[in-house]
Amino acid sequence: MPTDQLDRVWERFYQVDGTTTRRFGGTGLGLAIVKRLVEAHHGQVGVSSEPGRGSTFYFTIPRADV
Repeated sequence: MPTDQLDRVWERFYQVDGTTTRRFGGTGLGLAIVKRLVEAHHGQVGVSSEPGRGSTFYFTIPRADV
């Protein structure tokens, strides 16, 4: 994934490859939903990517004091 597009993957309906012939389908909602759910639990999401090699998505959520 190009590094200039990493911040945009969290936007609703955004797809890095928006062509109709892309390999994987989808609506571009999945990561936007993930971000809002994680942030609702006071967590953070992130992504790192090497073009041509792959991307790593990660999140943290604070541990609940039980």
